[in-house]
Amino acid sequence: MNILLLGSGGREHALAWKMKQSAKINNLYVAPGNAGTATVAENVAINATDFEAIKDFVLTNNINMLVVGPEDPLVKGVSNFFKNDSQLNHIPVIGPSKEGAQLEGSKDFAKQFMLRHNIPTARYKSFTLDNIKEGYEFLEQLDAPYVLKADGLAAGKGVLIINDIDEAKRELHNMLNGMFGEASETVVIEEFLSGIECSVFVLTDGDSYKILPVAKDYKRIGEGDTGLNTGGMGAVSPVSFADDIFMNKVEERIVIPTVEGLKKDKIDYKGFIFLGLIEVKGEPMVIEYNVRMGDPETEAVMLRIKSDFVDLLEGVAYNKLASKKLEIDERYAVTVMLVAGGYPGDYKKGDVISNLDTINSSIVFHAGTKCSDGKILTNGGRVMAISSYGNSKSEALTTSYANAEKIQFEGKYYRKDIGFDLQ
Repeated sequence: MNILLLGSGGREHALAWKMKQSAKINNLYVAPGNAGTATVAENVAINATDFEAIKDFVLTNNINMLVVGPEDPLVKGVSNFFKNDSQLNHIPVIGPSKEGAQLEGSKDFAKQFMLRHNIPTARYKSFTLDNIKEGYEFLEQLDAPYVLKADGLAAGKGVLIINDIDEAKRELHNMLNGMFGEASETVVIEEFLSGIECSVFVLTDGDSYKILPVAKDYKRIGEGDTGLNTGGMGAVSPVSFADDIFMNKVEERIVIPTVEGLKKDKIDYKGFIFLGLIEVKGEPMVIEYNVRMGDPETEAVMLRIKSDFVDLLEGVAYNKLASKKLEIDERYAVTVMLVAGGYPGDYKKGDVISNLDTINSSIVFHAGTKCSDGKILTNGGRVMAISSYGNSKSEALTTSYANAEKIQFEGKYYRKDIGFDLQ
């Protein structure tokens, strides 16, 4: 089988690493990929949202399946593009339709979906410039802190959590006046939920589903979950509080109603569903949906999947997921992200990365890297994800941290407290 994977981050390197292990793979391509994906697949210099170029490559290289890593091509309708093209519609796409992708592409759409299908989530209302005064009034009805979310995609930066009511009103005004461009033309104001978060990943063919290993990621740049939000500074799997009792509640109250809700709404959905959950006094509630695997959680979750991952994806593609077996590695897997100095603010690119050949007992997934003149250079804010197994969380972390110390590039930074809030 020939597979084309779209994307260029740590998630895509981890997916490619796992798919490459399958006996079903003949040729694996990543568009556009990074220096890490080039070690397990062939990189293709095509933007993940250039659908015409993707079509040409797929037809020329006899691609049998398209796997979509990031959300942007999904929200822009790559699945529909394939389905509506007579030359492409026989090729399965792992990723939902454009309408299904609105679960991530529009916070308001997702909230309405949850409300319609009785899926537990925070109380909310949506506002535009036309009814901003009603937004101010709604804020006054809530207790601090106040949660403001840009309705559309804002590269992970469209959520503000504010303690002061006057500041919340100012930021609502700023968001609706273009703070995040088109993404914040509508703003969702939400009741704040207090608890501990985790990420639950579901693979579905539209009828049946498999729940993949649960993970917890760490978004803040600073230790103790302080400072600015990032794309993710590390991840741990499994998650201690997500025990059988909790996960039974997640399956019955959230996973099943979500899959069934998509069917009832006649939304074509084949691929991943990311449930951003929060545990509030033992009860799971949905903070957000994403329509792809999370990053950096994927760099831990892929380590724990023992099954042939391509076989699972075939099950999704051809509505045979129910007959496939998902085997999970019982060991812990952790990921520690190395980031460029200054991230998530301004940071430099093009610094040489050294000592990669000294790494033992960890898998280094590249996130923001590129090859140039035989050297591997930094090419993003989040540079590398150091992932390791362990019989305990601390054992896995010890291995990742030892290897995080070895890798060198100018301005390197990483959090030294990943998993600090879990037993």
